Amino acid sequence: MRLSELSGKEIVDVKRAERLGVLGQTDLEINEQTGQITTLIIPSLKWFGLRKQGEEIRVPWQHIKKIGTDMIILDIPDEQIEQIES
Repeated sequence: MRLSELSGKEIVDVKRAERLGVLGQTDLEINEQTGQITTLIIPSLKWFGLRKQGEEIRVPWQHIKKIGTDMIILDIPDEQIEQIES
């Protein structure tokens, strides 16, 4: 799958049933040696799409369960959700 095919897909956490963002609004962390995506970095947004300073959600690639035509489904373990929220 190409990066252009991922762009614009909504990112949804299946456990919290929460929309985390859209892939076009995220950053990707890429392993320079292998070229593989290791982490999605999703900025936390507040009202009207304004970004909160310094807050972001970092999701390891292995927590992606399904990439569909419209969205990317994440399944983040409970203990990691607590780390993300704090």
